[in-house]
Amino acid sequence: MVALTFPDGARREYPDNSTGFDIAKGISPSLAKRTVAMALDGVLIDLNDKIEKDAKIEFVSRDDPRALELIRHDAAHVMAEAVQQLWPGTQVTIGPVIENGFYYDFFRNEPFTPEDLPVIEKTMREIIAKDKPFTKEIWTRDQAKKFFKDKGENFKVELVDAIPPGESLKIYKQGDWLDLCRGPHMTSTGKIGNAFKLMKVAGAYWRGDAKNPMLTRIYGTAWPEQKQLDEYIHMLEEAEKRDHRRLGREMDLFHFQEDAPGAVFWHAKGWTLFETLIAYMRRRQQEAGYNEVNTPQLMDSQLWVTTGHMEKYREMLFLTEKREDDERTYTIKPMNCPGHVQLFKNGLKSYRDLPLRIAEFGKVHRFEPSGALHGLMRVRAFTQDDAHIFVTEEQITEVCLGIHHQLLSIYSDFGFETVAIKFADRPEKRVGADDVWDKAEVSLLAALKAAGKPYSHNKGEGAFYGPKLEYVLRDAIGRDWQCGTTQVDLNLPGRLGAFYIAASGEKVTPVMIHRAIFGSLERFIGILIEQHAGHLPLWLSPVQAMVCTITSDADGYAGEVLAAAKKAGLRVDADLRNEKINYKVREHSLAKVPVLLVVGKKESESRSVSIRRLGSEQQSVMPLEAALAALAAEATPPDLKRGQEAT
Repeated sequence: MVALTFPDGARREYPDNSTGFDIAKGISPSLAKRTVAMALDGVLIDLNDKIEKDAKIEFVSRDDPRALELIRHDAAHVMAEAVQQLWPGTQVTIGPVIENGFYYDFFRNEPFTPEDLPVIEKTMREIIAKDKPFTKEIWTRDQAKKFFKDKGENFKVELVDAIPPGESLKIYKQGDWLDLCRGPHMTSTGKIGNAFKLMKVAGAYWRGDAKNPMLTRIYGTAWPEQKQLDEYIHMLEEAEKRDHRRLGREMDLFHFQEDAPGAVFWHAKGWTLFETLIAYMRRRQQEAGYNEVNTPQLMDSQLWVTTGHMEKYREMLFLTEKREDDERTYTIKPMNCPGHVQLFKNGLKSYRDLPLRIAEFGKVHRFEPSGALHGLMRVRAFTQDDAHIFVTEEQITEVCLGIHHQLLSIYSDFGFETVAIKFADRPEKRVGADDVWDKAEVSLLAALKAAGKPYSHNKGEGAFYGPKLEYVLRDAIGRDWQCGTTQVDLNLPGRLGAFYIAASGEKVTPVMIHRAIFGSLERFIGILIEQHAGHLPLWLSPVQAMVCTITSDADGYAGEVLAAAKKAGLRVDADLRNEKINYKVREHSLAKVPVLLVVGKKESESRSVSIRRLGSEQQSVMPLEAALAALAAEATPPDLKRGQEAT
């Protein structure tokens, strides 16, 4: 007999080798009908699996959040069956679930095209309508290799060879079609439903190696209900409209080119936005007691060996070649932490100096594969708003709590009110003893609990030197962006020989708290552009207003307006071209200039301006001084505005 514990705490015994379906049906036929899988001790498995030991059991229905991955996994299998049904001889390779959907890679002499997707979808719906059961069989290695070899599925033969000896080979069938798969799956194809869509085709090398054959990858998405699919498609459409790469061109902010892959060429307007963010963060850091520093771009590679970065991240580092007159190899810094430890070590430090807060807008370089580069969101050269606070063990919780409050305040200033927090604990590959990790995790969790905010557990995803908090921002169309982090490090300072003199006179290794808020300034700018669809708040806009003339008669007055606006502290320019005003409005609207100050003969005579806001057909006329005073007040950064209100 096996003893099973149910979610309500009830414990019952069942005959050995009972399946989840047997148990569900014994409780209620309706329960068995709506259940698509089960979880034993939290692990999702097939409903028809035999239960061989005592466990906690949960029945998973189709509307359970855990079933979403199963829906997508099953949809991938049905897509593969549809493809082979439509184009016999096509080889199936791998088809995993990914964020928001799934894909399958296929080998075919003639690649698939977007025009093939509706045909595949139609066949998928037919397969789903037949509601074929998913069944699992365990095959021997030889049996599987012979089957796939006879079928001409050479990639599957290679996958069978890659399965470690002793690991069972699972074959999942849906009617007559089958595939090699780890599982689990739902009970039948009908449970997938019709809320799915094939999204696009792309090329992909077998196993990601350019030396291997090129495959065709078909991407799809699937959801429990049509409403969720519709919302997702709408979100993608919105995301396309908000794509920061397109808006960056239209707003004349930046560009990329092959001479410097993964590095940004900032235009004047883009650099103004960049510097506006730095100025804001500099004020917030000074307010919180940070001292700004700067550390070298090139440092001896041995430093990165000592820290452990060379061992853990060698493939991400940019290294120099040795010269005849210098035998050393140098590393272009991938992060600022070791440099900040060197600053701490310069001069004797006492416990009275702690907490010691240092910050740097440090340019770092990390090698990202060319296929992973994506505008400002994924680059090789970026600037971190990096800070490190050196503290005693007793100060960890209080300092981390202060960082937490500052993070939320800053995100609120940029319009991000929904912020999720994840606690990431020790990874499998790490440095330092377990008791050291215990201290770090307990202290960081104490700060999180003191903050009183809900959080989730990101198990095993901490940095290799310490646990961390991850701050995830939700944007205007529901996408999540992980930006800020707080990491408690009881390892790196010791590896680099840092110490302070305690009250007892002993040398003690400090704790180093790593803190980033924007994370990467480049990426944060990309997020901001997409959050606001280019309509940046006035205080962030590189060009806050454009003075536009209706006729050349107003050129002289436009110059006066321009000078007065600059004196009021606004970032403003003028358009005196001999073009129709509607043409100017369209052009500057495309560039996302938030305010147009339109002047003609009438405005010149009355010393007023006609104000036109981005995205609005309405315009208002105001006296020049009143208009500039109102705009200057609106353009005041939120932190400075709070200071003005406080006084």
